[in-house]
Amino acid sequence: MSPPYRRRPPLVAGCALVAIAAGFLGGPAWADPAPSFEVLLARLGETPATMEADALLEAAEARVRQARVRPNPELGLEAENAFGTGPFQGYDNAETTLSLSQDLELWGRRSARVGVAHAEVGTAALRRDLADVEAASRLALVYAEAEAAERRFQLAEEALTVTIADTRAALILVEEGREPLLRGIQGETEAAAARATLDEAQAERDAAFARLTVVAMLPTPVTSIDASLLDRTPAGVTAAVVAAPEVLVAEAERAAAESRIEVERVRARPDITASVGIRRYEAEDATALTFGVSMPLPLFDRNRGAIDAARAEFRAAEARLIGARQEAEADRNAAEARLRASASRVAAADAGIRAAEEAYRLSRIGFEAGRISQLELRSSRAALINARSAAVDARLARVRAEIDLARLQGRAPFGISQ
Repeated sequence: MSPPYRRRPPLVAGCALVAIAAGFLGGPAWADPAPSFEVLLARLGETPATMEADALLEAAEARVRQARVRPNPELGLEAENAFGTGPFQGYDNAETTLSLSQDLELWGRRSARVGVAHAEVGTAALRRDLADVEAASRLALVYAEAEAAERRFQLAEEALTVTIADTRAALILVEEGREPLLRGIQGETEAAAARATLDEAQAERDAAFARLTVVAMLPTPVTSIDASLLDRTPAGVTAAVVAAPEVLVAEAERAAAESRIEVERVRARPDITASVGIRRYEAEDATALTFGVSMPLPLFDRNRGAIDAARAEFRAAEARLIGARQEAEADRNAAEARLRASASRVAAADAGIRAAEEAYRLSRIGFEAGRISQLELRSSRAALINARSAAVDARLARVRAEIDLARLQGRAPFGISQ
């Protein structure tokens, strides 16, 4: 027959709770707050994505300057009837011609080239703006996730504190014989689980802070967030309706593709080259001027393939524009709906917290008075923890909805223009 189960002395239970609490309170005090979202937003020009977009815009502007430049003239030197046989031995009867040739760039060749370069500049500028918006959206999301991770860590700390307090109260009732020993064991198990949850929340918080440090390019690691982004009220629903940056980029790409068609049409026409020169006649000791005009005969190459390719690329750009408009409209409606729903969710979560706090307070009073069981106290505590966690999730969902809508409106989240 197995020996009867013996009750553990109060000292054993107390030591277990002290060990848990020591691990909870023995962590380092983090106190290096991150700059506010507005301060970090002002530094977006230093991010690699925006620097790349700025460099590509500068390259497009340089191509405009290059497109305006006319082709260089060609200088030619030609000698005839020299170093041959008979009367053409040596250089005495040679004819030497020094000529200068220039491509006239007729048929609007230069203006078409400049038009394409200008269209590419417009596309690069819009892509630069899109890169700024995307960088702001990413920064806002990483900032909000880091703040949410910090709040979850704080909630885990509060949950551990409350669990330890409830467990101590349960152990007192166990020692008084008002609760079975099983309740004390269950309390210690819950405290250990709360400690594990705290460790996990701390790891998530540290990882989120590390991501924010990298994305914001901060010189020192972030260890806390003082300026809240989760509690800010979005301004997306009241913002003016404008075209999405992706739609603007697609429109610019369509315009550039259309201008390339004209360039290929002009290339199908022959290049006219004019030349002027001086010819020297050694035998007569005389000189004369030479004039000439040359052009290729369009017998084989009429650039038809390039023209068809440019037209096909234009149709592809037009299809992308139609798709971008449809997708932007659907995304805008969805983002506005999510933002409205998230606002209602935040209000409901806050009301749930107030109700859960009152329920837990009354449960704790009833438990200490012996009117309710530990199971009811545990249930009310779990409801409070879940309500507070749901409030964090609701605020993070609201920030994400604001980020999505702001990106479609071509601005930084929370009404900050880009």
